[in-house]
Amino acid sequence: MTSELPDMRASDAERERIAEILRDAMAEGRLDMAEFEQRLETAYAARTRGELTPLVRDLPLSGAPLPDVGGAAVTGWSERIGGEPTSKGGFAFWGGFSRRGRWTVGRTFTSFVMWGGGVVDLREARFAEREVTIRCVTIMGGMGVTVPPDVHVRVNGIGLMGGFDERSKDEGEPAPDAPRVTVTGFALMGGVGVERKWSKAERRRRREAEAGAKAEAVGRARAPREVDGPGGMDGPGGVRGPGGGKELR
Repeated sequence: MTSELPDMRASDAERERIAEILRDAMAEGRLDMAEFEQRLETAYAARTRGELTPLVRDLPLSGAPLPDVGGAAVTGWSERIGGEPTSKGGFAFWGGFSRRGRWTVGRTFTSFVMWGGGVVDLREARFAEREVTIRCVTIMGGMGVTVPPDVHVRVNGIGLMGGFDERSKDEGEPAPDAPRVTVTGFALMGGVGVERKWSKAERRRRREAEAGAKAEAVGRARAPREVDGPGGMDGPGGVRGPGGGKELR
């Protein structure tokens, strides 16, 4: 995998893409556990694209450039459902984990956090199946689950000296063909927050679409209109040009 801008700062989505390739390589026997863990640690610590490239240069798909996800718009749900899961769980003890950017969540994603934190971001994710369950167990820690507003979400976790919280930053109606996500689990002296909000790329796309619609409406309102008199073209208020054609005023 090569990059035309090796000194450009790497995004979380690009780090996760590299981690996905490394996981596939380990599952296929191309990397042993020690080498996988070393490369994975380096990937999550990488600051630039140039640091990510050598980690997958000797693996399949190495000829493809790093994906440019910064301005990508979210595609239709029919195109985002299906495929093999790239991650089925997360674990953090005195640390943290994150699943964000372009990845594929399985039917069930199980996570455990103790004295740490975790992030599960589904805004740009693919879904292996239409029904997805996110199981969160946190002890003296916290987890954040982010979903786009057009996804069906149900939260039914149990908290003991902690709790599950659901809030919406952006407005949106669940799409009929969107996945159904259930967030459940147990929080002891900790919390799980579920937030509905658009990705930066989708929020920018919506702003541009709204601005375009407003500009089109203003253009139609300012367009010249034909004026007829009370009696039509030939009525008292009608206006005709020198050649008998109707003029605009």
